[in-house]
Amino acid sequence: MTADTAPRIAFLGCGSMNESILAGLLAAGRAPGSVTATVRRADRAEELRARHGVTVLATGEDDAANAGAVREADVVILGVKPVGIVPLAREIAPALRPTAVVISVAAAVSLAMIEAELPAGQPVVRSMPNTPSRLGRGVLSISAGSSATPELMDMARALLAPAGTVVEIPESQVDALSAVSGSGPAYAFYLAEAMAAAGVDLGLDPGLSALIARETVAGAGFMLAEEGADAAALRRAVTSPNGTTQSAIETFEELGLQGIIGSGARAATARAAEITRELAGPVS
Repeated sequence: MTADTAPRIAFLGCGSMNESILAGLLAAGRAPGSVTATVRRADRAEELRARHGVTVLATGEDDAANAGAVREADVVILGVKPVGIVPLAREIAPALRPTAVVISVAAAVSLAMIEAELPAGQPVVRSMPNTPSRLGRGVLSISAGSSATPELMDMARALLAPAGTVVEIPESQVDALSAVSGSGPAYAFYLAEAMAAAGVDLGLDPGLSALIARETVAGAGFMLAEEGADAAALRRAVTSPNGTTQSAIETFEELGLQGIIGSGARAATARAAEITRELAGPVS
């Protein structure tokens, strides 16, 4: 696919999430010439140009950078912090092509909040990706706005597919999905931290303990990624009756680890809903 035939994509904001998607798309063969990104600082723009070979504009140097980036874009991906999504949508609204699909990857900002700032009928899709997208191993949800047709949703799915597994869900389920897959990488990293700390408590060298914890969690992830893998079946296969692993699992269950994880996910979901209300402002 060449830059002349590929849909033109504008990434507005290139923090960890948007850069993860960008990196996944480029790794899958997306032509760098079909991509324009915007960031705030000139040094960050230079860093991204050097790393990815795409056009990057700095809004700190050019107030019209965002409008310029979207003017010819077929797809516009909004990746600034949630508090900045609505003002950004308002800023680019006059420059958008009527057929351009706007995809937001921001947590807590609803489709209705974005659509209210854009021209009537502008197609909008809400996506919730996670950071493994930069390795092509992400989970990315898509939810349709009021003007996003099934054909446009298929296009969004195909566009995001190189970054990982794309699932279509109603917007009402986005916060729940985010609590599992959006925050989930942090849970896995936290587990690796806890395993490494346990190793140190048992007398292992800190560097060695960190290494084996990291590689164990990563290796288990690869096993889970195999076709047809089932987490419960894999756990049972490692857990010999009356063995050491069974002792550990029984201790986890006695301490209520599954309930703790569930409580954490519910807290993440509740916080997402709270942030949405805060961003929406007082109801008039």
